[in-house]
Amino acid sequence: MGTSSNSAGVAGPGCRPAVAAGNLPLMSRHVAIVTDSTAYLPPQAMERHGITAVPLTVVLGDRALEEGTEISARSLALALQKRRSVTTSRPSPEVFAAAYRAAAEAGATGIVSLHLSAEFSGTYDAAVLAARDAPVPVRVVDTGMVAMALGFCALAAAETAEADGTLDEAVAAAEKRAAGTYAYFYVDTLDYLRRGGRIGTAQALLGSALAVKPLLQLDGGRIELLEKVRTASKAIARLEEIVAERAGTGQVDIAVHHLAAHERAATLAERLRERVPGLAEMHVSEVGAVIGAHTGPGLLGAVVSPR
Repeated sequence: MGTSSNSAGVAGPGCRPAVAAGNLPLMSRHVAIVTDSTAYLPPQAMERHGITAVPLTVVLGDRALEEGTEISARSLALALQKRRSVTTSRPSPEVFAAAYRAAAEAGATGIVSLHLSAEFSGTYDAAVLAARDAPVPVRVVDTGMVAMALGFCALAAAETAEADGTLDEAVAAAEKRAAGTYAYFYVDTLDYLRRGGRIGTAQALLGSALAVKPLLQLDGGRIELLEKVRTASKAIARLEEIVAERAGTGQVDIAVHHLAAHERAATLAERLRERVPGLAEMHVSEVGAVIGAHTGPGLLGAVVSPR
């Protein structure tokens, strides 16, 4: 792990630096936190903690659009329902380099850059390339996570930095959060994950052949089939059971994500509020276009992150 101003420290799997789209921290802090747009952090949380999120790109037909600013989840869902061609791409190293320079100019003497699993995207690699020539030390971390499973890592790092933690301490806080965080999700079909190469063809075909509804989990930075359930209602009920069991009685944060499934998400969140005695914070949000492109409409997911 590098400590000189021109070298990148690479930690993984753990948490990667994030840049909040368009908003650089207003306050100077010796350790800056950068992430990417797939963290899906609430805008208020990003502003409050001065987190920067670097946007990934969604390619819709022949148009390249930045996630979060140029394409909405609703537009993405409509495009997928019309079976339009949708792909995604990582940010360029130049975009990360600009974010790192901006953080240094704002007063940062070190940067923690936390990103989605390297199994899903080349975002981590782009951040590593940019970190090599950054004006201050940058620690790039592959969290092995995505969505608020990544977002919670960024928040942990930011809170440590705010408490005058060192660069190493902020990285350690993010990695600890990642190690204890679990993400589960339901999709109406495995076709989108299969097309994007995010789940094995054999698993996808098995689900289709048996006409089952799949429950999936993040495991080792990969998407793995957790259980097969016969109907959507039973799958969602089982998702609730799994999350409640994983949450236990200790203090936890939970995020419920969806794509074009507002009622499902609201119902699941309410049920979990009733069932999880140690619930600290509940976040409910629609995923952005990058994750939505690989899961399809109907996605319902839950992240459990002990404090």
